Amino acid sequence: MSDLRPDTRAVHVPRPPIEGSRPISVPIYQTSGFSFDDPAVMAESMGRPDAAFVYARYSNPTVRSLELAVAGLEGGEHAIATGSGMGAINVVLLGLLKPGDHMVAQRSLYGGTAAMINDLVSRFGIGVTYVPENDPAALRAAVRPETRLVYLETISNPMTLVADLPAMCAAARDLGIVSVVDNTFATPVLCRPLEHGADIVLHSTTKYLAGHTDVLGGLAVFAGRELYDRLWHFAIELGASADPFAAWLTVRGLATLVLRMERHCSNARHLATRLAEHPAVTAVHWPGLPGHPSYEVAGKLLSGFGGVFSFDLAGGRAAGERFMSSVRLALLAPSLGGVETLVLHPASTSHRALGPEELRRSGIGEGTVRVAAGIEHPEDLWADVSQALT
Repeated sequence: MSDLRPDTRAVHVPRPPIEGSRPISVPIYQTSGFSFDDPAVMAESMGRPDAAFVYARYSNPTVRSLELAVAGLEGGEHAIATGSGMGAINVVLLGLLKPGDHMVAQRSLYGGTAAMINDLVSRFGIGVTYVPENDPAALRAAVRPETRLVYLETISNPMTLVADLPAMCAAARDLGIVSVVDNTFATPVLCRPLEHGADIVLHSTTKYLAGHTDVLGGLAVFAGRELYDRLWHFAIELGASADPFAAWLTVRGLATLVLRMERHCSNARHLATRLAEHPAVTAVHWPGLPGHPSYEVAGKLLSGFGGVFSFDLAGGRAAGERFMSSVRLALLAPSLGGVETLVLHPASTSHRALGPEELRRSGIGEGTVRVAAGIEHPEDLWADVSQALT
């Protein structure tokens, strides 16, 4: 194409092939689409997730690397990456439920998930029954002929209740309904829900998987092909696709996931243990503490107790606001899972969409503070928390 004019050559940049070697790092395929020499191959690629890459809304090589990596970590067969954690949740809920259907969900849920379920109830007439996260008998009693799925969180946000996944997923399978588990807080380092019978595992990759507070993303991992194929087509229609650069950053973060989770968990233990003895604190909610309602099931199910916990202050909302405005090292910010320690007030932030009764059902009080332990030195963190309490 040496006879092309400059304005045409500037558009059609040569793409050198890679032969005889391969890149060590996953490349970023920052392209919205792919070109073909054969029209039949292009047409086939529009309808199958395992065909050639055709358009970034369908898939992308960098995004596929992330999907394969997390599916492998979770022990799944396939995965769909999305633009956010809520994107993954919506792909699953909207893709599996239709007007008049019913779902069962555990009582303590992430505020965004609870708000989405409430929206499904009000707009589409979806029925929902809330049950304890560790009560398969209650799950069985709640199921109706129109029940399509049960929704659980490995470690709940923010009260850190641990779902009895083996019992709950076994009950769901016996009843012929799909079990969906949000594994964001545990990550596949601490728990792999598919090994305990789950059908779909969800992640906000924004959190621990990416791990550096610079990515927005989500992911759904599937135990089998049927649900994957069904929801892959729906995800394309919904337009919840992941961005390749965000996927690349997440793949990079995965390399240190195990090391980071060890420090997150140990820092959470250091802070939770000391807070449990502090006179200004009435309760600490972390499954690694004896006396926590999920202590026994967490010890059996998890290889670590997680980096997030919450605690209740004796002075209620006023005490919580004073604490959050007094921390100096920890940051008052939403989200979690990054290297920095973050604190927030769930009742007015992450769970602000819930009414008083829903907050009470979730165990969230006016003086509840959530802490997402980072990877700083534990004594520096305690010094900051201690001075904020006084």
